[in-house]
This record gives sequence, C-alpha cells and structure tokens, in this order.
Amino acid sequence: MKEITVTVIDPVGLHARPATVAVNAASKFKSEIKISYKGKAVNMKSIMGVMSLGIPTQSEIVISAEGEDQDEAIATIEEVLKAQKVIA
Repeated sequence: MKEITVTVIDPVGLHARPATVAVNAASKFKSEIKISYKGKAVNMKSIMGVMSLGIPTQSEIVISAEGEDQDEAIATIEEVLKAQKVIA
C-alpha cells in the first residue's frame, strides 16, 4: 500500500469540479484508491463518496492506493490535484 498526506489549499475546499477530475483520474487505475478525512475513508472512484466528506480548505487528507499500479495511481492523483490548485 502507498499513501500520501496532503493539505487542501483551495479556498472553497475540495469542491465538485476538482473532485470530478480526481475521481476520473482514479477510475483509470486497477488499484483500490481511497481518500480519508477525519477518520472516514471513501472510495476515490466515487464522486458521491468524495463529496460526502465535505473537505474544507486547510484540511489534511490522506490518499491511499493498494494494487498493481498503486505508485502510478498516487502520483497521477497528486499531479491532478496540484494542477487543479486544490493542494500545494
């Protein structure tokens, strides 16, 4: 399993537009990918799951992946969230 901890810097938090981009990126991988916030983990391939976390700005989140392409999955999702200016 591989995981990263990042801080959300978008003033609106992890909102619908960047969440959708991240979910679409996660869906391309075979690995099981989860996003965790305040002890609750959801499937990162589910937009409803990600939005249900209600992640505000300045929150610390953990993104984890487990499977054959876990390293690439984590790197891609981190890159996508940085490109959306959601994380630093």
